[in-house]
Amino acid sequence: MSQAPINPATALWPNDGLTRVPYALYDDQEIYDRERQRLFMGPTWNVLGLECEIPNPGDYKTTFLGDVPVVLVRGKDGSLKGFENRCAHRGALLCLERFGNAKAFTCIYHAWSYDHDGNLTGVAFQNGVKGEGGMPDDFRREDHGLRRLKVAALAGLVFGSFDARVPPLEEYLGPEIVQRIRRVLPRPVKVLGYYTQTLRNNWKLYFENVKDPYHASILHLFFTTFRVNRLSQTGGIIVDDSGGHHVSYSKLDDQPEQKGDDRDYEAAILRADHDDFGLKEPALLGGRDEFGDGITLQILTVFPNLVLQQVRNNLVMRQIVPRGVDQTDLVWINYGFEDDDEDLADLRLLQSNFIGPAGYISMEDGAVGDFIQRALPGTVGDTSIVMMGGDEAASSASRATETSIRGFWKAYRKVMNI
Repeated sequence: MSQAPINPATALWPNDGLTRVPYALYDDQEIYDRERQRLFMGPTWNVLGLECEIPNPGDYKTTFLGDVPVVLVRGKDGSLKGFENRCAHRGALLCLERFGNAKAFTCIYHAWSYDHDGNLTGVAFQNGVKGEGGMPDDFRREDHGLRRLKVAALAGLVFGSFDARVPPLEEYLGPEIVQRIRRVLPRPVKVLGYYTQTLRNNWKLYFENVKDPYHASILHLFFTTFRVNRLSQTGGIIVDDSGGHHVSYSKLDDQPEQKGDDRDYEAAILRADHDDFGLKEPALLGGRDEFGDGITLQILTVFPNLVLQQVRNNLVMRQIVPRGVDQTDLVWINYGFEDDDEDLADLRLLQSNFIGPAGYISMEDGAVGDFIQRALPGTVGDTSIVMMGGDEAASSASRATETSIRGFWKAYRKVMNI
């Protein structure tokens, strides 16, 4: 009697822990397909954008949920709606522009039309021409609407889900994450600009990277040289109960560290630890304590695709968009607030040089994922080591830890059932 075939998804992980991550997860097409169905199209909330991007009735934005193209639209009643950006007729993209305003959505291919709810409202030549042709008599427009999203917003962030089973947004996030989101989104927002960056690596490698405070002062020369972020600074890690969401934060020291004060950094002999560099424009490192808590750096993630960033007064929403097993798009939205004064608005733009594809801080993050992806051939059966700070996926007073990476895998394994 032949044995039942082994499911590669359930056979993939070698143990029940979170400290040894199989490299096969980053380059397996079956895993990627499973992610699309179980994770991105499953009971998760995916960030779609900011409410201020579609302020008026009929305003729309084309974006992605996972790698599925979707449309986010402001309805006539002011509510937020969303649906798959794919005509029900022959599957063509329905909206071709990134932003716009529309009374209805009409496919350029055969002129099938839809309202703001995704209902099919018009079929060109439905009754034929001169009494000939046309759709069958039993064709019903109401049976051919677009696949709709469940849409919810928090503090101006807009999330969507294809799965009706997804819990209410604030329940999904948990109180600590909600509080930290509201911290950097306390009042009406305005968009300052966009970047879109293509990464030549699996999307999970980037999401792990932003959950990894351990690498920050090792990889990023700028971070440590100018003491924007050191692990010795006051800060911590918050990991929610699901493991999937996290916050890493730190406060700038009141007094700059003097040479010899930070013995751990001296002992490590880091590439990113130098005293012989300076800035011609020191205003780049200036700032205001605009949130009143002294925190100068906060990186927040929401499983599976949101990064919300504060570096000094630079504020950014990052959306992770998978593009296949070994490619990812990263959409950066720089934002400020409608009531920003001129000096603060200028400072945000100046400090936007920290981030983006060529940012003083984030440039290296666009490269290291590629370094890992290129090294994957020959790793069948091998695992990476995620043991810094122990084996738990829990909040930590220390940022010399990989606890939030383990949290990601805790949430991932549950949704993916591996």
